[in-house]
Amino acid sequence: MKIPIYQIDAFSEAKFKGNPAAVCPLQDWLDKNTMADIAAENNLSETAFFVKEKDGFGLRWFTPEIEVPLCGHATLASAHVLFNHLGYKDETIRFYTKSGQLTVQKKDDLLAMNFPARYPKPVQAPADLIEGLGAEPIEVLKDLNFLAVFENEQQVQQLKPNFAVLSRINYAGIICTAPGESSDFVSRYFASYVGINEDPVTGSAHTTLTKFWSQKLNQKELFAKQISKRGGVLYCTDLDDRVQVAGKAVTYLEGTIEI
Repeated sequence: MKIPIYQIDAFSEAKFKGNPAAVCPLQDWLDKNTMADIAAENNLSETAFFVKEKDGFGLRWFTPEIEVPLCGHATLASAHVLFNHLGYKDETIRFYTKSGQLTVQKKDDLLAMNFPARYPKPVQAPADLIEGLGAEPIEVLKDLNFLAVFENEQQVQQLKPNFAVLSRINYAGIICTAPGESSDFVSRYFASYVGINEDPVTGSAHTTLTKFWSQKLNQKELFAKQISKRGGVLYCTDLDDRVQVAGKAVTYLEGTIEI
């Protein structure tokens, strides 16, 4: 069986930046183990698979280790493939996922994703989080992930995590954030628990970050940078119980896999 595959650099307008995701359009769903094997073979932080369903597309995401309930950059990459390679003509794409219905809308040169908002709550930081980061945040919150807040961008940039220690937190990722110098806020994201030490750009984390910084800064429109080695740029909007996360994407690779 031959399956088309695209590799897209999401949250970037230039190749070799942003977060690379593989995208595999399917005629029908493959079994879960086959999709997991393809994702492991691709060895990218996420591989997305979609199938035409109803008035949109069913969409699933796999890391090299597990299937995940939400992935922002691979959703952006999937929309980019539909708009730019598969001739999708409408301005809005509906995706049906394990996190409910998601939409991606073309807005000039941006692709804007609409996600459920996440509301982090203050918690006591696990000892492994402090040891693993090698630095103590001024505040720690949690929803699906831990949110570690630092005083400034330089502190986040200089983090040198011990991933062996962070991997002991085998139930949540860790978002590290601070006010930005040339943006409203910056972040980095560590997810050893799903086989990703550091994710280059994490759209799903911004469902948490948007709510946190919108309340902290008292503004609905936010310009964000994820300051990983590859780096990425996100345009975020607080829509109350939803958030909009927008960005650009570019195609790196188009090909075929055989299984």
